[in-house]
Amino acid sequence: MTTKKDKRRLRIKYRVRSKISGTATRPRMSVFRSNKQIYVQFIDDVTSTTLASASSLKLEKMTKSEQATKVGELAAKNAIAEGIKEVVFDRNGYLYHGRVKEVAEGARKGGLKF
Repeated sequence: MTTKKDKRRLRIKYRVRSKISGTATRPRMSVFRSNKQIYVQFIDDVTSTTLASASSLKLEKMTKSEQATKVGELAAKNAIAEGIKEVVFDRNGYLYHGRVKEVAEGARKGGLKF
């Protein structure tokens, strides 16, 4: 069952996705957050493949914002290992606030440029 809030997020998501796209040299860094976890994928939209990813599934217990920062740093480390230095940030319809902002700051701290 989709709520009014979910429909709003999907509308924003599709509007943002119509304007940004990832390539092999500059992939899209997509963030998904659930109530308990946070996930990051680096996506090449030309070939529709995931180049690297990171999630909070195997991290030790900590607050959600600390978890988001760690996932951002881990995602940056995984991306740099794959040869990715620049990305296009896709907030996936979420507000650039809270955990989404923490992921972005952690990725910048880890060495990604966007």
